[in-house]
Amino acid sequence: MNPGDRVRVDRADRTLEGVLLPSSTDENLVVKLEGGYNVGIDRGEADVEVLAEDVYEIDGTGSNGDDETSEIAFDDDLPTITLISTGGTIASTVDYRTGAVTAQFDAEDVLRAVPDLAGRANYRGRVVANILSENMEPPIWQELAAVVHEEIEAGADGVVVMHGTDTMQYSAAALSFMLETPVPIVFTGSQRSADRPSSDNVMNAVAAVEAAKSDCAEVLVCMHGSESDDICALHRGTRVRKNHTSRRDAFETVGAEPLGAVDYENEAVSFRRDYQERGEADLALESDLEADVELLKFTPGMDPAFLDVVEGSAGLIVEGTGLGHVHTDLIPRIEELIDDGTTVVMTSQCLEGRVCDRVYDTGRDLLEAGVVEAGDTLPGTAKVKLMWALENSADVEEAMGTSLEGELQERSVPWE
Repeated sequence: MNPGDRVRVDRADRTLEGVLLPSSTDENLVVKLEGGYNVGIDRGEADVEVLAEDVYEIDGTGSNGDDETSEIAFDDDLPTITLISTGGTIASTVDYRTGAVTAQFDAEDVLRAVPDLAGRANYRGRVVANILSENMEPPIWQELAAVVHEEIEAGADGVVVMHGTDTMQYSAAALSFMLETPVPIVFTGSQRSADRPSSDNVMNAVAAVEAAKSDCAEVLVCMHGSESDDICALHRGTRVRKNHTSRRDAFETVGAEPLGAVDYENEAVSFRRDYQERGEADLALESDLEADVELLKFTPGMDPAFLDVVEGSAGLIVEGTGLGHVHTDLIPRIEELIDDGTTVVMTSQCLEGRVCDRVYDTGRDLLEAGVVEAGDTLPGTAKVKLMWALENSADVEEAMGTSLEGELQERSVPWE
């Protein structure tokens, strides 16, 4: 009897069936039930029968893999959507060696796991990476952008990127700057894995495919718009932030309402604000990035010497307080960094509103030192944008103060 075996457990007057998971002690059994929940059982109080051996194939541990392509049968009457897997919870299953959730599905596995996708489109599958999103890195953004470019060039009518939720906002922002696209590019993921009864993977995947068939040719993030299975929100890739660790509706558009939504029951896609239409832009790829850019949150009492760690860096994003401030003692050190060639950009750690360093003396001193304002650009988006601008823009300061992909709103207004 080994982890991965399907077993029947008789205990007192109750019988349970499920898949055996690893246990931390020899005295206990851990069984995953059909409903997705795990139960612990005292071995001494149970009779166990193995119904089938090793019913779950062990494929790997979620490490980065080679780029692979898979083909699905085509129907000439349907649009072609490319599903790109980078890993994450939406492409995860239980590793029965450890009992933990691990990223190990390829794109065809996603189709098998979400049969509701059938009949909605023709699918091509690409595997760019097989990682959990905390392991995402700029070189993978570049590889992902290149693969998306290849797929659109080959005729894809839309692209869905399966991605872990923890760093999805960074990857969506990166592709927003690196790609000009004539078709939708939709990021989606899930907060809860497919083995859990409350998983959001099916609805998010279906809604993302519907969004990829829409007329909005931008980089979008498609995730639950409420705690119920009714609406998926469509967020612009440069204005979205994950604001909760575990809620299914964890993602929000900061400073505005979501760009659009997918009504899951009626399979209807709608948009509330202006967007770039399908076919409006010519396909283009500018994927060079300056990796040596850091993001620093200012906190009260921060030692100016802390800035020594970014000495020599190409760029620095500062999350300042309020309108974009730091302690006055840090300003001389920031000026030294700028004089030595580091581009320093100011954002705000507030969730709403924009930077304005012309109101208080501290802000004016920062501007005089050479700090660049980023308006209401989100700090994470500003980091990605600066990485891109340092390699692709002739005037970095102008680029950081200009809305290139909807990241910088013309004005900040209250909304509900």
